[in-house]
Amino acid sequence: MDIQELKMIPLFSELREDELESISKVAIRQTFKKDNMVLIEEEVGSTMFVILCGRVKISRISDEGREVILSILVDGDFFGEMAILDGQARSANAVTLEDTEMMIIRRENFLQMLYDYPQIAINLLKELAHRLRRSDAQIKSLSLQNALGRVASTLLRIADDSGIIKQGKVEIAHLPPQQDLANMAGTSRETISRVIKSLNQLGYVKKEGSKLIIHDYERFRQDFS
Repeated sequence: MDIQELKMIPLFSELREDELESISKVAIRQTFKKDNMVLIEEEVGSTMFVILCGRVKISRISDEGREVILSILVDGDFFGEMAILDGQARSANAVTLEDTEMMIIRRENFLQMLYDYPQIAINLLKELAHRLRRSDAQIKSLSLQNALGRVASTLLRIADDSGIIKQGKVEIAHLPPQQDLANMAGTSRETISRVIKSLNQLGYVKKEGSKLIIHDYERFRQDFS
């Protein structure tokens, strides 16, 4: 692993170069093709993954056999850490949405990093707290909001995770397919199509192929958070 690449990863960004050098010696780089099942729910886990380039879908399967998408991760995000920390089975599935390059760290190496470099533990806790807050917001959205609110909240989560903001507008370059959006919002493909069309007519968004533009991000957040 290249030290400059490690510096770009939030989990390691505050470490010294000698510390990054140590991490680079135990990290493994691997490329996964699109639609590759990286993790399977309930399997035993001994590695964690950091995305260098690409996108990964994290999901679970309900008792009724329906996929529920928890999040879509992008460059710099990590996953698989829960099984490393508590020694339990994987809590979700992870599938690549495109060709994705990742850094793999074995359990014993990552646990040693937490002992050796406390800043990693602090950054890890910050990210886990952020994910918990986001999960709380998602639960609130699914339980209290109507279809319009659930879809809008889902678009906000995607914008926060991977959108590019410029002059008050947010561009989501690769909006997930309608079925994936439906699985994230707890609704149907038809509802996704209808709500996005409605948001477009109301002047909130503009969709161009797989790209979605939120015209006034602050107004959108204020109206649908």
